Amino acid sequence: MAGALAAALAACAAPPKLLPTQEKFASATTYSRLFDASAAQTCEASRRALLSQGYVIGTAREDLIEGRKNFQIDAESHMQMEIRVVCVPDTGDGKVSIGFVTALQDSYALKKSNNSASVGVGALGSLSLPFSSSNDSMVRIASETISSESFYDRFFDLVRRYLVVDEALGKEP
Repeated sequence: MAGALAAALAACAAPPKLLPTQEKFASATTYSRLFDASAAQTCEASRRALLSQGYVIGTAREDLIEGRKNFQIDAESHMQMEIRVVCVPDTGDGKVSIGFVTALQDSYALKKSNNSASVGVGALGSLSLPFSSSNDSMVRIASETISSESFYDRFFDLVRRYLVVDEALGKEP
């Protein structure tokens, strides 16, 4: 009896389930790069990079660019990508800046719901009648920050290209 009681108590005292680690906060440069340009020039090159890929710019300031693009995967699913670029001076003279970029991908699926009508009839109660009408709406089913290093490498390469074009046109980077 004492052995069974001890086993039951041990089962109740199992260690709590740990959540997976979300952040490592290492010094990796996946989401940021240094540029030999002012913060305003880095953000302008980022704006052009996003425009060149079909993004709609929602916010465009000297220190922040936000762009959004929609993708129709099939008739019942949709994806939206939002990219945010924050540009910050890295040196006292402002000639070097850091571009911090985050891409968020939201996935949507079509949700169908059928409609029905209820009719209340005094002494008889209510009667529910189905009819052939439905409401379709897109419902967000997932949201994820893109963590692919190659994705960010391609974005930063395009930003550098626009900074080089500015330099070739005589605008100082």
